[in-house]
Amino acid sequence: MSVTVTDCLFCRIVAGEIPADKVHETDTVVAFRDITPRAKVHSLVIPKEHHESLAELATAAPGLVADVFAAAGEVAAKEGVAQTGYRLVSNVGEDGGQEVAHVHVHVLGAQSMGPVGVREQD
Repeated sequence: MSVTVTDCLFCRIVAGEIPADKVHETDTVVAFRDITPRAKVHSLVIPKEHHESLAELATAAPGLVADVFAAAGEVAAKEGVAQTGYRLVSNVGEDGGQEVAHVHVHVLGAQSMGPVGVREQD
């Protein structure tokens, strides 16, 4: 799933080349509403630095992981779901459902999220 920074959709959003409906931004992260929401509240939190997955980010820049998750909490508060509850999801790799090769955390809420995961039937 390797991608160059110049081809990365999320790097282009960080650079301002592609518009996004931003809900939160710091020196290290940016959060914006998902263009194909899967919940009433659905934003993505990304580090401004390019890292392909949460697993890779945790090894390369553990402090940045903390920034991403702190920002996710801020987004939940700004979007009005911090008190009622929300889900954070970070897909890793193709089998995990990762569609963009730039680490991102989904902030989902404003509705009952149901159980986690899909279990294949035997």
